[in-house]
Amino acid sequence: MSRILALLRKEILDLRQSPTVFLAAALTGLFSIAIPFFVAVLVPYFTGELLSDSSDFAIAIEMYKSQPEFRGLDPEAAIQAWIFQTFLIFMIITPVAGAMSIAAYSVVGEKQARTLEPLLATPISTIELLGAKVLGALLPALLLTVVYYALYVAGVAVAARPGAYRVLLGPRSLAVVFLLGPLTSLLALQLAVCVSSRVNDPRTAQQVGALVILPVTGLMLAQLFGVLQLTIAFTAILAVALVAINAVLLWAASVLFAREVILTRWR
Repeated sequence: MSRILALLRKEILDLRQSPTVFLAAALTGLFSIAIPFFVAVLVPYFTGELLSDSSDFAIAIEMYKSQPEFRGLDPEAAIQAWIFQTFLIFMIITPVAGAMSIAAYSVVGEKQARTLEPLLATPISTIELLGAKVLGALLPALLLTVVYYALYVAGVAVAARPGAYRVLLGPRSLAVVFLLGPLTSLLALQLAVCVSSRVNDPRTAQQVGALVILPVTGLMLAQLFGVLQLTIAFTAILAVALVAINAVLLWAASVLFAREVILTRWR
């Protein structure tokens, strides 16, 4: 653990010298939280029509009647809360984007800078090395998620109907942000590490890890069209599946990360 912490401190110090790696994640986060405000607040304001007067939000009205966290809200507030909760899954993309920006260069960048070879010559094990690099990318990305989530909830409390923000503090919303979010980011990170162990181009690792965004977008669209709901039970099933996949990827990354090949052939 002491070796992992020492290497983790090194990764954090490297990040402090390159703050621009967070630019893509910062822009992704701003875009993610801006869309629901446009739909739920700005469109009704400029058109002068309430969301509850539109038949397009029949799904939200049904949820308003059946979900306990929506009780006590008027129809307009319930629809706004449904929109903000549905788009909350976009919050998962923010740590993925942040983690990918870091992880893609964490291994490949050190290969190109010739700083990885001295590290591999130390007694540190492959699992310790990969664990520190994954944590070095995951922790800052999760911190960014907390910041954007706080901004999101505060913005809903100010701009939306009274009480709508409380839905974002319910167990379903918290599970999406703080359970599925980290597990999905870890999945993307480990995919990036597996690929970056074998290539010299960080863009290749980024592109493979970014494939995780596709099923996340599919989940959001399925919610919008009423195909599924991210209930506590369904979220728990997804979390268990992600834990299993991450365990397999950790094993695969340790196998693919051939340190002898890196020491002798990467030139």
